[in-house]
Amino acid sequence: MIRTLGLSLLLLAPAVQSADKPNIILIYADDLGYGDLGCYGAKAIATPNVDRLAASGLRFTDAHATSSTCTPSRYALLTGRYPWRKEGTGILQGDAPLIIPPGSVTLPSLLQKAGYHTGVVGKWHLGLGTVEKPADWNGLIKPSPAEVGFDHHHIMAATGDRVPTVFVEQGRVVNLDPKDPIRVSYKEKIGNEPVGREQPGARLMGADDQHSDTITNGVSRIGYMSGGKAALWKDEDLGDHFTAQAVSFLESNKEKPFFLFFALHEPHVPRVPAPRFVGKTGLGPRGDVIAQLDDHVGVIVATLEKLGLTRNTLVLLSSDNGPVLDDGYADDSAAKNGDHKPAGPFSGGKYSKLDGGTRVPLIASWPGTIAPGESAALVSQIDFLATFAALAGQPVPAGSATDSADATAALLGKDAAGRSEIVQQGTGGLAFRRGNWKFIPPHPGPAANKTMRSGNLPKPQLYDLSQDPGENDNLAAKHPDKLKELAEAFRKVAGKAGK
Repeated sequence: MIRTLGLSLLLLAPAVQSADKPNIILIYADDLGYGDLGCYGAKAIATPNVDRLAASGLRFTDAHATSSTCTPSRYALLTGRYPWRKEGTGILQGDAPLIIPPGSVTLPSLLQKAGYHTGVVGKWHLGLGTVEKPADWNGLIKPSPAEVGFDHHHIMAATGDRVPTVFVEQGRVVNLDPKDPIRVSYKEKIGNEPVGREQPGARLMGADDQHSDTITNGVSRIGYMSGGKAALWKDEDLGDHFTAQAVSFLESNKEKPFFLFFALHEPHVPRVPAPRFVGKTGLGPRGDVIAQLDDHVGVIVATLEKLGLTRNTLVLLSSDNGPVLDDGYADDSAAKNGDHKPAGPFSGGKYSKLDGGTRVPLIASWPGTIAPGESAALVSQIDFLATFAALAGQPVPAGSATDSADATAALLGKDAAGRSEIVQQGTGGLAFRRGNWKFIPPHPGPAANKTMRSGNLPKPQLYDLSQDPGENDNLAAKHPDKLKELAEAFRKVAGKAGK
């Protein structure tokens, strides 16, 4: 009788509760656009490994990062709070302090409580150290990812185009020679290292003035750095290096539940592919590093298969924001782009409030649990915290992660609608989605960033994305009632930020 009752209860419960806690791998690309993958329509770039991952699971067509730039999206993903609710969550410099308070309720800290071993490999860009005690590049760096829920970290501090160009593992710079200490400054030139604007011939590629500070590995960066020569990375090795670290994490934790935040650098600038990928696509370095990204995904999937973990591992692939071609370096990405559409059918891209800025690829693969297919559910990365916690059977404490909701049903393909509303953040303010309708409040900023629309106009904008995914036909004047409805709903969600 007891066995029968138990079986009945299991049949009534969600599928995930009838099995062991799933391992979770979040592969998080950097500046990868909706249209950059074969499974999302790309013809000029072959991504067979990602396409196979998509074929094994659910491919979302209306999934969003919270923001069209990197630091805010990562902050939201890990905290479950919209970044625009907190000052100082914009794009950080390489020596910025940690913007997530140590001890906060975060996605990894909740999974730790559920018995998971948590790790982050790759790009961090959420700050290290504190305002009072900046990161000590020559000693123990604290706070670090360890103080916000990660048992293991092997990261770059910020981005590939910012110093320091070294790896940090468990709070210490990897391969640092104490006789060659590191100094970093974002205020003034330090040391005698070459500087891009002074020695343009010493650089691997041309760069704008912002990216013309200290040169390492032939690439000029943002910010100044001296010392640490034995610890410097080689850009062409970054992808393979981080992938090897991710594989090591998986192999070391195969006996227990784990969460791996695998934060890829590709296809962020500077784009310096490994030699075997140079010329792989014909689209220049940007296309080549996307092919390289695809290879990394294949390695991760193959590792899971080798370890026998495929059926108990949820693998997600997404991006922190939309695409950008020219982002500070003269790498011919725009000139060689041809007919490729990095944002797919959507307008805008990185930095923009238009859908191309936050609508990103999202693939969820969990063989045996998620049926293969496509979902048009409206999904936001802000919900990853509550969703992963639910999958792990871990409650979210009251008052924390207040913008995050459990989207397990949508992620598993059991909810075709998803969220009713999302807020989208660009560098020129916010936008608001309710269903297929989108509202953008007036903003005085520039209407375009180089050749890309920003979403800024001095008048309100209203779009019906079901008919106009490119946001070309402003319906504000034709539908004043709908405009008023969305404007009022937006202000309720955004509060002061929506005024």
